[in-house]
Amino acid sequence: MSEAHEVEEANARFYRAFETLDLVQMDAVWAHADHAKCVHPGWPLLTGWEAVRSSWEAIFESTEEMRFTLGDVRVEVAGEFAWVTCTENILSEVHGRVSVTAVLATNLFERAPDGWRMVHHHASHVLGSMPETAA
Repeated sequence: MSEAHEVEEANARFYRAFETLDLVQMDAVWAHADHAKCVHPGWPLLTGWEAVRSSWEAIFESTEEMRFTLGDVRVEVAGEFAWVTCTENILSEVHGRVSVTAVLATNLFERAPDGWRMVHHHASHVLGSMPETAA
């Protein structure tokens, strides 16, 4: 299996853990390290595994359903690190309210002895089209 395919599989495990709202699976995806970081849409930067894990716990406790359709998935591998960029098309239900949204995400992975582990997830809402450049 190519390194890019291994990273793509690690990324898929992240989204499966997210969709199933399974904290044990999410624990298995991430590096439990001080340098782990996460930015959820509208949240501040979370630093360190404990802060990152607490955010997933809070999200999972308040969410009834989460479904992802990923678009424009791109995988890059450079030595001990790899990253995936994609568009997350999300159907979610939180506190009985259903919403559909598009989010741009960057997921950074670090090679570990037992496979690729996420060390950074950054997701931002898509607010509009690209600004026009001056001619």
